[in-house]
Amino acid sequence: MQAIYSVAAILAAYLLGSLAFAVIVSRVMGLSDPRTFGSKNPGATNVLRSGNKPAAIATLLFDALKGLVPVLLVRLYGRDWGLGDATMALVGLAAFVGHLYPVFFRFQGGKGVATFIGVVFGVHWLLGVATGLTWLVIAFFFRYSSLASLIAAIFAPTFYLLVSGAAWYAEGPVAMALYVMALLLAWRHRANIQRLLQGKEARLGSKKTEAAPHHAPPHPPHHGHSGHHGHHR
Repeated sequence: MQAIYSVAAILAAYLLGSLAFAVIVSRVMGLSDPRTFGSKNPGATNVLRSGNKPAAIATLLFDALKGLVPVLLVRLYGRDWGLGDATMALVGLAAFVGHLYPVFFRFQGGKGVATFIGVVFGVHWLLGVATGLTWLVIAFFFRYSSLASLIAAIFAPTFYLLVSGAAWYAEGPVAMALYVMALLLAWRHRANIQRLLQGKEARLGSKKTEAAPHHAPPHPPHHGHSGHHGHHR
């Protein structure tokens, strides 16, 4: 029975992770689908490009909660059902993978930063605070969201192991799951890494060249009245 409970918890976490809140929040608030503009990434940063801050904040919180809630539930109540640290680690990984490859959205998900931080908070709130602060410090000084995310992702499992015995006792399965998530997060940021190396990555606060097509047509006409008839291919 314990194995069934464990599999059920992992599956439930994956399904929760598969809820693409960037798309859901945008639909509810009457905004453009975030997969159609800017970076085309269904995440809070791209929702912010629609110009709607409340929608971006809601996306960020919900994406973080779907990482936090499953891990926290197993950590607090799992023992009663025979679920240990290995299940907690796999539940966190499943929620994260669900965000990256959501079954409800043709497996086209986000990059996982908010969900990753949610999982980290679920493991221990101090680890979550330390990881979040790492992101903020790097983002503030270097002005690259992607760089901050990559460093925070590497920091979390490393800090988890280094500070073991102080605020928490590190468990192997949890550390392994955090490192796997960090690798997957880096993989989803591979285009950002390439742009960082080339010096072409957009800094925080700079405008993307392609904004949200909320009120304007996606391709503004450049060729006068004849453009409607002579430019179809």
